[in-house]
Order: sequence, then structure tokens, then C-alpha cells
Amino acid sequence: MRLPNKKILGFSRNVFFLGLTSLFTDISTEMIYPLIPIFITTVLGAPVSIVGLIEGVAESTASLLKVVSGWLSDRTRSRKRLTVLGYGLAAASKPIIALSFVWWQVLIGRFSDRLGKGIRTSPRDALIAESSSREEYGKSFGFHRSMDTLGAAFGPLIAFASLPLLHNNFRLYFSFAIIPAAIGVAVLALFVKEKIKPTKVETLKLSLSSFNRRFKLFLIVVLIFTLGNSSDAFLILRAQNVGIAIGLIPLVYFVFNIVYALSSTPIGSLSDKIGRKNVIISGYVIFSLVYLGFALVRSPLAIWFLFAAYGLYYAFTEGIFKAFTADIVPAKLRGTAYGLLSLVLGVALFPASLFAGFLWDKISPSAPFFFGSAVSLLALVLFMILIPSDSQRRIRRI
Repeated sequence: MRLPNKKILGFSRNVFFLGLTSLFTDISTEMIYPLIPIFITTVLGAPVSIVGLIEGVAESTASLLKVVSGWLSDRTRSRKRLTVLGYGLAAASKPIIALSFVWWQVLIGRFSDRLGKGIRTSPRDALIAESSSREEYGKSFGFHRSMDTLGAAFGPLIAFASLPLLHNNFRLYFSFAIIPAAIGVAVLALFVKEKIKPTKVETLKLSLSSFNRRFKLFLIVVLIFTLGNSSDAFLILRAQNVGIAIGLIPLVYFVFNIVYALSSTPIGSLSDKIGRKNVIISGYVIFSLVYLGFALVRSPLAIWFLFAAYGLYYAFTEGIFKAFTADIVPAKLRGTAYGLLSLVLGVALFPASLFAGFLWDKISPSAPFFFGSAVSLLALVLFMILIPSDSQRRIRRI
């Protein structure tokens, strides 16, 4: 039932090459993502609230598709085709942003990129779980997050080095982002193998009723937390607001991503040993403290430390959420489960980003971060109360 046991650097071939695909794709995406808020507000002259609108619409609308693509991959067991299609769409979106001259064109580009992410994410995560043993879920998802984020770290570094050479020509620079994205799609198409299911696939309903109580409670906690966790674009704008020069923004974002990349695999392995719940609780605590720091920060120097700590928060949650989901849902429902998790994250991000933009414009740049810190503490308490402690060897079904 499992793919050949051949491993690369201690990981299954699928996990390794999916990580490599994400490495190149995120180099492409993060070459331009840290600069988009500045491009929108400075070059195109749109207000900060438009940044919240664009990010909210792009992420939330694409998240709806993650449920459908996950469910479809469960029904057809064709994980790879959907994954290739999603990565291909993301690559094709890069020239749209490069050719944007008004903010709604950037919206189209960001939506196309997130549309691709919506198609690929759930089938890809299900494929990672299917290509790993239960004892290595944390390690495998941690490795994937490490590779994904290592690419995200190199992207801003390329921006830092390249933009001055291009005389800060954003559109010319954005156009080069399609190159690593195309490499990622080629790696995926050539080296990742579909896991073949010889048995007939049963009809599956797209419904929460198929899942146990533990997963449903987990989704509720994630929803509440995300209402205070607006787009990371606001962190970039806060860095600029405090006094970080535009030319240093990609380097600040590099610090965030390199901490995230280096921490994800060891923290994923740690969750295999001490339990996902303990690791997720730690991540929520870190987030609350970091957002409080962004609310109170006055020194540009402190921004660097806050972005590094924010990378640590991501390492404690992103891959762990997915490993935790693999622990508590049946294998035949994983694609749908990952879609539902992404849906909750994306739908909550829309009002979170819009409200953050409102708080920034109408009250102060600190207000969104005070709000996010408080909401994360509420989610932390609910998570500790509602979600039973997990066991990595024997999962208690509820």
C-alpha cells in the first residue's frame, strides 16, 4: 500500500521532491510578496485598507477551493494531477503582477496565485501523509515546511540583492519570478509519484458530519485564533512605519523565513515525541507575545528580533497543524480534512485583514496587533480546555 521504501536524506522520495518543489515555488512567490504592500501603497498610490482587501479576498476565496480540491482528491485518489495544476497556475500568475498598473490588477494576480495554492495544498498534504509513517508525520511535515520556508527565505534575499541593480524597477524585477516557479513545476511533474490505491474508492460526502468531535473542536479553535491573525502584509507595513528602510524590508523578511525554515524540521520531530498539543500551545503563546511586541515597538532594531520570533511561531504551528490533522482523521478523509482546515484559515483571514486595515487607518498602527494578541490568548485557553491531549502511538477517537 505504500510507495517503495527508498529514501533520500531520511525522507521518502515523495516527501523529498515535494519539498524541493515548494522550495522553488516559494523562492518565486517570496521574491515579490514582501514588496507587494509597498508596490500597492507607494507605486500605485492605494491606501493601506486596499492591502487588507486584496490579501483578504485572495486568501479567503482561494481557501474555498482547497475544500473542493481536497474532497476531489479523496474521491479520485488523484493527488498528483491536482497538485501539478495548482503549482502551474501559481507560476502563470507572476507576470500578471508584473504588468499591473492599478490595484485591482494586483488583486487579479494575487487571486490567481492563491487559486493555484487552493488547488494544490490539500492534495499535496494528503500525499505527504500517505508517503509517511504515522511515527514520522511531524518530521515529514516539518521537513516540507522547512523546504517551503527556505525558499521563502531566499526569495526576499534575492530581492534585497537584485532591486538596487534594477534601480528599484518593481515590474521588471517581478517578471523574473516565473523562472524558479517553472523549475518547481518540472520537479513535481517528473519525480513525484502518485500513490496507487488498488481498492475501489467509496462515495464520499463533502460534509463535517464525517469527522469526529475532536477535529471539529480543533477547527473552531483555529477559526477564533485566525480572526486575530491578519495578513502578514501588516507586519511588513509596521516595519516600514517604525522606520525600517524600504531596501531593508526583504532582508527583514529573510530573517523571519530563515528562522522558520531552520526550526520547522526539529520542532516537527519534537511533536512526534512530546505530542502535538504541547507544541501548538507553545506556538500560540509565542504569537501572542510577538503581536504584543509589534503593538509596542518603537525601535527599528526591535523589528528584527520580532520577525525572528514570528518565524519561530510559524515553526510551532504550521506543519504541526497538518501533522495533528493526520493524527485524528481517517486516511480516506485527509484531503477533505486539509481542505476544511485551509477553509477555516482563509475565511477567517478575510474579516481579520479587513478589520486590521480599519484599525490601522482609524485608530493607530498598533491597534491591529493589540487586538491579535488578545484574540490569540482566547484561542489558547479554548484549545487547552476543549482539545484532549494527544498520544502519538495510540490515538483516542472521539
